[in-house]
Amino acid sequence: MIDKRWIQIPELPSDQLEVARELAEALKVNPFLATLLVQRGVKDFEQSRNFFRPDLTHLHDPYLMQDMDIAVERLSKAISNGEKILVYGDYDVDGTTSVTMFYGFLRKIYDNLDYYIPDRYNEGYGVSWQSIDFAQENGFNLIVTLDCGIKSVDKVTEANKRGIDFIICDHHRPGDELPPAVAVLDPKREDCLYPYKELTGCGVGFKLLQAFCIHHDIPQESLFEYLDLLVVSIAADIVPITGENRILAYYGLQRLNASPRVGMKALIDIAGIKGVLDITNVVFGLGPRINAAGRIKHAKEAVRLLLCEEEQEAVDFAYEINQHNSDRRTFDSSITEEALAMIESDNWFTEARSTVLYKESWHKGVIGIVASRCIEKYHRPTIILTESHGKAAGSARSVPGFDVYEAIEECAELLEQFGGHTFAAGLTMPIENIEAFRAKFDQIVSSRILPDQLIPMINIDLELELSAVTAKFYNILRQMGPFGPGNMTPIFESKEVSLAGQPTIMKEKHIKFDVKQNGSPIFTAIGFGMSQFYQDLIKGRTFSICYNLEENNFRDKKTLQLFLKDIKFN
Repeated sequence: MIDKRWIQIPELPSDQLEVARELAEALKVNPFLATLLVQRGVKDFEQSRNFFRPDLTHLHDPYLMQDMDIAVERLSKAISNGEKILVYGDYDVDGTTSVTMFYGFLRKIYDNLDYYIPDRYNEGYGVSWQSIDFAQENGFNLIVTLDCGIKSVDKVTEANKRGIDFIICDHHRPGDELPPAVAVLDPKREDCLYPYKELTGCGVGFKLLQAFCIHHDIPQESLFEYLDLLVVSIAADIVPITGENRILAYYGLQRLNASPRVGMKALIDIAGIKGVLDITNVVFGLGPRINAAGRIKHAKEAVRLLLCEEEQEAVDFAYEINQHNSDRRTFDSSITEEALAMIESDNWFTEARSTVLYKESWHKGVIGIVASRCIEKYHRPTIILTESHGKAAGSARSVPGFDVYEAIEECAELLEQFGGHTFAAGLTMPIENIEAFRAKFDQIVSSRILPDQLIPMINIDLELELSAVTAKFYNILRQMGPFGPGNMTPIFESKEVSLAGQPTIMKEKHIKFDVKQNGSPIFTAIGFGMSQFYQDLIKGRTFSICYNLEENNFRDKKTLQLFLKDIKFN
C-alpha cells in the first residue's frame, strides 16, 4: 500500500479567525463548523444563508453566454417552420442525460424531432460521419449537439454543405478553430463572458432551454422538472459543485429524492439504494449503470429508460441495464488484473513516471475505469489502449495537479484524434505509434510532474477534537452538501487517539475498532482495505486518524461513525 501525504489546509490568518468567531456567534454553531464555512468562502450571515439554502432565482441569465441569442433564434425558427430537429448527444452519462432532458422537454411542445447517440465502438466520440449521413437521409435540417461537437470542425463543415445546420452545446475546451455552426454555446470559449465556466454538457443544454423558455414566456418550472437528470450529469462528470452547479445539484437532489422520473426510480430500486440519495450514491450507484448501456451495448437504451413513462417498461429496461453493468464489472475486474500484471512484469515501468498499456482484446467500454484502477495502485498518469477499427483507442486518467490533456497535446503528431479535460481524456493513434507515444508521453510527464504529485494526497480540512462530535454537529455538517469537487466532504484529523477495545478484521481486508481521545465519547471507526494496520493497532500506542463523519443506521438505530481515510502511528 502506498504511503499517503496528509496535507493540512493552512490555519486561518488572524483576521479570518475573527470572521469565523463572529460567524459562529451569528449562526450559533461551534467554532469548528464556522472555520469550515470560512474555508469555503462563507464569511457572513447572508452568504451562509445562500450557502445552506441555494435559490434557483440566483441562476445566471442564460443570455450572458456567447451565441445564446442566435441559438434561441435558430431553434425557434426550426420549430415555427416545422423543420426536423435531431438532438445529438455523447454516449456517456452527461450525454445521455442531456439528450433525455433536451428531447424530453422539446417533445412536449414539438413532435418533428428525434434523438441520436453515436455507437461507442463503430462511430466513436463526437459528431460522426454516420450521423451526418443519417441526418441527410432522413431530412433533418437542424442538429443540436449536447456534450460534444466543439472540435467537430470537419464534420460540421460537411454538414453545412448538405444543408444541415448545427447548434453546439458543449463544455469541453475548444481547439484553435471553432466549428462553423450557427451557434456555439460553450462557456470555455475564450470570447464567452458567461460568469460560470464549469457547467456540464447537460448544464449548457439546460441554459439553452432556459433561454428558450424566457423567449417564449414558458414557465421555467416546466424545465425544473428535469433537474434530476442534471444532477446526475453533474455528479457523474466530476465537475465542481460550486456556484451555479451547486444550485442545480441542490435542487436536482431534492427532485431525485422526492419525485424522480419513472426510469430513474427503477434504476434507484435496482441499484438497491436505500435512504436519502446524495452525490456519492449517484456517482457510484446510478452513474455506472447509465454508462454501462453504452459501454456494453448501446447508450440509446439508457435514454429509452430515462424517457420511460410506464412503470413496468422502466423496470424491464432497468433490469437489462443492470445486467450490462454486471457484465461491465466482470470486464473491469479481469482487465485490471491483466493491466497490473503487465506493469509488475516490465522493468521499464519501474523508472517510468507514467503508465501506457495496450492490448488489442481489451474491451473498449471499460478502459477508462481500468486506468483509474491502475492509478489507485500506481499513483501516476495512466493511459489504457485497445484496438478499435484497426487503430489504438484509449482513455487517459491523471493524478491531482497534473494536466494529462496538455501532456497528450504535446504528442499530437503521433495521434489521429484526442480530446478531454485536465484529468481525463480520450485519444486514437495508429497502432504502430504506440511505442513512440509511450516514450514521448513519459518524457513529457517526467519533465513536468512534481515528486509530490506521485504520492497520493489526503487534504485535511481541520484538526478536530472527538469531544466536539455530536448529533447537532453532524446535522449542520450534512447541510453543507451537496459535496463534491470544490466543496468536498470535510476530512478531519484527530491526534493522540487510542483504542477502546479489540480491533476486528472483516472479510480479511477491512478493519473495525472503537476509538477515544482523552475523555471523549467512544466512536466506532471503519477502514476499508486497511487490515494491514491491525498489528500496529494492537501494540497499544496512540495514533492519529483522518476520516469523514458518517451516520450508521442499523436496525433503526442511528449512530455516528468515523469512516477512515488513513492511520499514522505516533
